Amino acid sequence: MTQEPFGARLRRAMDTRGPLCVGIDPHASLLTSWGLNDDVAGLERFSRTVVEALAGQVAVLKPQSAFFERFGSRGIAVLEKTVEDARAAGALVLMDAKRGDIGSTMGAYAATFLDKDSPLFSDAVTVSPYLGFGSLRPALDAAEISGSGVFVLALTSNPEGAEVQRATAADGRSLAQLMLDHMAAENEGVTPLGSVGAVVGATLGDAGVNLAINGPLLAPGIGAQGATPADLPGVFGDAVRNVLPSVSRGVLRHGPDAAGLREAAERFADEVRAVVSDG
Repeated sequence: MTQEPFGARLRRAMDTRGPLCVGIDPHASLLTSWGLNDDVAGLERFSRTVVEALAGQVAVLKPQSAFFERFGSRGIAVLEKTVEDARAAGALVLMDAKRGDIGSTMGAYAATFLDKDSPLFSDAVTVSPYLGFGSLRPALDAAEISGSGVFVLALTSNPEGAEVQRATAADGRSLAQLMLDHMAAENEGVTPLGSVGAVVGATLGDAGVNLAINGPLLAPGIGAQGATPADLPGVFGDAVRNVLPSVSRGVLRHGPDAAGLREAAERFADEVRAVVSDG
């Protein structure tokens, strides 16, 4: 049976657990700061600690697949276990893979993360639309079948992104707005929240686009990258209630102490709740 659509599950998780996504980003310097070796054993210890500390508390955990893939098949095995354990503990898992391709290759990426028979099956995955939004159709279709979600890169916080995302399409819209409008069409009429989300950096200041896509807005950049929960209304305006802020180093730097991780995550979630309530 197809599970309840991702948008509905995410809305409930954000309302009950707090609107927060915590990244699982086991890069070498963070492993070292935790007193772990930069190897598969360190990767496994790090990931298990984060899941055990946070999967029962936060709405979403977001493993960055690249930090697992760099260890080859053994790293992928750790990623599979991380996804399985996080979902079993009640967190939604957003796989940060940023895949983008065409045809059967995009279909294979979709099967990897959005097919319920895959060992890497996740509640949602990040994708890149800049081969054309239509290139994402295999992932969008697979997500609909499995009740999963897709987060589409729209306006990222890296400086290089603007040369593509702010470029003007033939009809005068920015490419980012063009992609957002496609997302809005995918989510039209869905309640309480669509399952096609956008990635919009929390560090952008004024986004300068229409973010009313009736879907979740993943907002990386809170914490170590310089944005704070108080910045969210200025970036997202009336859509702020649908924002899912993403924090990685701002929480993970408090490890390996599990209590420290939980306290940091709770603090960020409370700050976001206050901003959303005020809005």
